[in-house]
Amino acid sequence: MTTTPTGETIMLDPAEAEAALYRVATCAFMWHPNKEAEEPGWTITEDLDWCLAPLAGLPTDELADLRATIHVLITTPTADRQAFIRHLAALSGDTSFDNL
Repeated sequence: MTTTPTGETIMLDPAEAEAALYRVATCAFMWHPNKEAEEPGWTITEDLDWCLAPLAGLPTDELADLRATIHVLITTPTADRQAFIRHLAALSGDTSFDNL
């Protein structure tokens, strides 16, 4: 389990973790290097905000770390997503991804 600096367990509802994972996957699939030029008004920030919305109850420092991770996962097609999936699973108490 993940804990806060004070040692408290951070837990997410499994549906929130699943929603965040779905949103990151969707944004990563839709992103391409010229997206900003081809879709005026779109920014990576709006995708990051959308991906993080289900995780809004997490502490600010955790959200900042996740924002940086998600940015890489969206914009780097070859990024390894296993650690992110395991982290979301740990936050929700889901042990089914422990062997990833």
